[in-house]
Amino acid sequence: MNKTIGIILALVGLIGTIVFGIQAAQDSETFSFLGLDIGVSTANWTPVIISVILLIVGVVVMGMGKK
Repeated sequence: MNKTIGIILALVGLIGTIVFGIQAAQDSETFSFLGLDIGVSTANWTPVIISVILLIVGVVVMGMGKK
């Protein structure tokens, strides 16, 4: 049972990390300063952090299920 929950958490965390990571990477604004294009991230990184935490918890729970 623990292994199944761990797999589900890990998959949700992995998918969330990929999806929200791509969104966060694309949310940026650029401006020119002295002829250089400078990019500033305006992304909300909270969903990415939560997804990574879910991924880690899922992996830990899967590891506990093997014992």
